[in-house]
Amino acid sequence: DLKDTEASGRVAEALIEVLRQPYTIENREYFLSASIGISHFPNDGEQADDLLRAADLALYQAKEEGRSTWRMHQPELTRRVEAFVNLEAALRQALEREELCLYYQPKVDARTRQVIGAEALIRWEHPEQGLIPPNHFLPLAEEIGLIVEIGDWVLREACRQGRAWMDAGFDNLRISVNLSGQQIMDPQLVDKVGAALTDSGCPSGHLQLEILESFVMRNAEESVRTLSAIRHLGVGLAIDDFGSGYSSLAYLKRLPIDTLKIDQSLVFDIPDDPDDVAIAQAVIALGHSLGLTVCAEGVETAAQLQFLVGEGVDEIQGYYFSRPLPTDAFTEYLKGMHSEG
Repeated sequence: DLKDTEASGRVAEALIEVLRQPYTIENREYFLSASIGISHFPNDGEQADDLLRAADLALYQAKEEGRSTWRMHQPELTRRVEAFVNLEAALRQALEREELCLYYQPKVDARTRQVIGAEALIRWEHPEQGLIPPNHFLPLAEEIGLIVEIGDWVLREACRQGRAWMDAGFDNLRISVNLSGQQIMDPQLVDKVGAALTDSGCPSGHLQLEILESFVMRNAEESVRTLSAIRHLGVGLAIDDFGSGYSSLAYLKRLPIDTLKIDQSLVFDIPDDPDDVAIAQAVIALGHSLGLTVCAEGVETAAQLQFLVGEGVDEIQGYYFSRPLPTDAFTEYLKGMHSEG
């Protein structure tokens, strides 16, 4: 009979500790672990079903925080989990309801200041919550197994729009699309890229795929095989957020990439931070020594631009030139830049 939260917590801890002990069966040791969720009558419910549901929510939280632990049910937990469940259901319907859309941020030639490309960035136009940024729903998409399906849609839509801009006279644009780790591990990725290009009529040279440095370094062998096949199609490849983590230069040389993107965390404090200046200079020199195009992202000030251009960066992306824009606004941006040119 556990009448207070402290007592139930002690019992839960004791149970977990007992289960941590090895069990010997036929001269072999086996190890178990347990996560426990706790609810209390009558605070968390007066009916058995309500108490079980509350305990299950607490169990969910315990598993989320690393397993082999226990958590007490809290009313706030119920609200958070219910919000998560509602968002998950809405996200599953977002694709078929055509609520997802792409915004485009221009990439500018560092010397001529002409727009030479655009990065496609996904947004969710939620019917009730308005425009939801990707960091609020892409982690959920990865968790529930939707990220590949969403990524496939982004790829097809970006190729279609790239072709539309070509037909409108903007034929020098290369559209960049971010690939998730799960997409890179998809055995059908190369075929999907080929189909997106064929179906849209977008030339392969007008598409660039961006891959996170951190994922490529953790899965180098698999990445080299898949990316080599994509590169064989004529599609450009960029390492995104370069300089934000640890890279093996031996693997970097093997990757069939054509562009390094300097992570915006390194750009933010230049030219004032001598450490970031030194790292940026090293990345630029490394990229050029490997025959790669170097793109700096997150450029917001004239001082950053002046430094990067002086160091020989090839492409610039950031708020200094434009925020990400919806398709129609980006088209008007292109027209304005074209008339100025």
